[in-house]
Amino acid sequence: MKQLSSILTILTLILSTSIKGQEFPVDSSFTLYSAYKKELKYYPFIKPVYSNIPKTVTTYKNIVYASYGSRDMHVDIYKPNSQSKPAPCIILIHGGGWSSGNKNMEAPMAIYLAERGFVTATVEYRLSPEAKYPAGVTDIKTSIRWLKKSSTKFGINASKIGIAGTSAGGQLASLIATTGKSDLFVDKTFYPEYSCEVQTLVNIDGVLAFLHPLSSEGIDKPGKPSAATRWFGSNKKESKPLWEEASALNHVDHNTPPTLFINSQHPRFHAG
Repeated sequence: MKQLSSILTILTLILSTSIKGQEFPVDSSFTLYSAYKKELKYYPFIKPVYSNIPKTVTTYKNIVYASYGSRDMHVDIYKPNSQSKPAPCIILIHGGGWSSGNKNMEAPMAIYLAERGFVTATVEYRLSPEAKYPAGVTDIKTSIRWLKKSSTKFGINASKIGIAGTSAGGQLASLIATTGKSDLFVDKTFYPEYSCEVQTLVNIDGVLAFLHPLSSEGIDKPGKPSAATRWFGSNKKESKPLWEEASALNHVDHNTPPTLFINSQHPRFHAG
């Protein structure tokens, strides 16, 4: 009975979603509500933060930044109404173990920053149930070039773009920031005249090195592969070069932008 319950839980979590007729698999295990309920027993004083949009901020929801056949990729933009000149832009990347979560989870922070003069963008990227590594990395790099192309329309200073991410989003943001001048992960069919370079990076609990003594990524259990293994499509022994390639620490050089790390109490997020 317990095994049947587990199977039903998995089937419930891995859903099929439709956006204007587009079908793709979705892992809905990581949500605001699920995270809240999980942490509430440890921190009974916490409250969920919702994305209430003030009158001082204009939003542009679900704008298509790229299409792969019938699959559209979306970005939400939050813009301060008081803006009188092009403003720095901050791109926010959600977490969820490269398999779950969505761009709406970053909306409260995007709104908070837009109220303080930044143009912010929360980006949709393909997750592991839909597409394996490095698809999500390529998506975010494409969104950066699209934002630069659209900078005039949205009041963005294209020479002042930062990227920030939480957990898996922090890993992605770091990998993108450290390879900004490289053709690695770039789909040149989209906006080839624009670069993927960003001017600053904020990493919130994002692993910098997958194959590191502190990192717990890739610790698989029987019948339960880790989030990283599901993302890469194979374990760290079978595809070590991919795990090394995805480690931002291996790409750090003189071109790496100024970086702020915000770490929690969990050592596994400090790897690298």
